[in-house]
Amino acid sequence: MSQTVLLAEDDRAIRHALERALTLEGYQVTAVADGVEALAQAHRTPPDVLVLDVMMPGIDGLQVCRVLRAEGDRTPILMLTALVETQDRIAGLDAGADDYVVKPFDVEEVFARLRALLRRTSETNGAAPVDVPKQPAPEVSGRLIEAAGLRMDPQARRAWRDGRELELTRTEFELLELLVRNSGIVLDHSTIYDRIWGYDFGPGSKNLAVYVGYLRRKLDAPGAPQLIHTVRGVGYVLRED
Repeated sequence: MSQTVLLAEDDRAIRHALERALTLEGYQVTAVADGVEALAQAHRTPPDVLVLDVMMPGIDGLQVCRVLRAEGDRTPILMLTALVETQDRIAGLDAGADDYVVKPFDVEEVFARLRALLRRTSETNGAAPVDVPKQPAPEVSGRLIEAAGLRMDPQARRAWRDGRELELTRTEFELLELLVRNSGIVLDHSTIYDRIWGYDFGPGSKNLAVYVGYLRRKLDAPGAPQLIHTVRGVGYVLRED
């Protein structure tokens, strides 16, 4: 059975082109022109994944995302944005989006990100374990994993630092889980992209840096030591200094 996509894009040319491309790729697509229609359609027939343009008249993509998340809807959301500043991307993540693509985009990149989102949703529903290198494992207590003052419950998708619960998006949680499971090990960019997104977007992509930056904001309370460290030219590592 085809996976369903709800596409909301106010630019008619982009909407029609993307609807056709997604249909040819095998998705069942419902395309709407604004946020009001997107919310109505999402309530009427929940899709497998949403593709939302950020800037739409009336209710924009960020507002649609916030409303759905406030309702407890965890359907994966891919944002389309012409805004390239880091703060603009962070706003989308803060609204509850799982990933984003910057316009103008290559349709193959959209396909790759949708495949990754849908695969991660399937793995989460099946509680599939994360494939990790054969290294000493962090402390495990029952179903919890612990490292560097962090505790995570992968099944309940909850995380705490020093007793403080963290509010994380799907992608943030999976990135943090990967780092915790590999505590003390430097993971290179390509490995992280492959494990989290299922696709290496290359050295020019800032996607990973944006997510790491936003995750740091949520992890590092004032006065607390930084846990996620950048290894310049290589990648990232989770450790306590």
